[in-house]
Amino acid sequence: MEQTEITEILNQPYSQELLARDITRLAYVAKDGTPRTIPIAFVWNGSTIVMCTTRNAPKLASLRANPMVALTIDTESHPPKILLVRGRVELDDVDGIPDEYLTMNTSYEMTAEQRVEWEKEVRSLYDGMVRIVMTPTWAKLIDFETTLPTAVEELVREREERQRA
Repeated sequence: MEQTEITEILNQPYSQELLARDITRLAYVAKDGTPRTIPIAFVWNGSTIVMCTTRNAPKLASLRANPMVALTIDTESHPPKILLVRGRVELDDVDGIPDEYLTMNTSYEMTAEQRVEWEKEVRSLYDGMVRIVMTPTWAKLIDFETTLPTAVEELVREREERQRA
């Protein structure tokens, strides 16, 4: 997929709405060769998707061995809005708490006092983290208004061909 096509998809209003959410599902291949999907907080910076994790997270060895990943960001309402993104991750070990980590957790429902306590706990627990930086190499938005899953698009085309015949 060409970068201009990816950018066009990611700049669509529904995509921007989804990229402003808190949680994505990260899919990767684990060390034992089996697939894993985990919920993880993220932030979109306009060109990459940044996730953060602890330095001792088991997923890091898997991501070093195979940096190709897929993300799903979706809504719970009907019709669902679904953003599918594939890409390659780079791992960036950071001393202290990455700014993105604090940013990606700002929309959780916390009082100001809870937020202060949460940040204090985070800073006391982590001496550093790993930024998982994903560069999109493929994207698809499914909004069930203008775009559908590929298999459903194919069924619609087949139905239209049968109706014309």
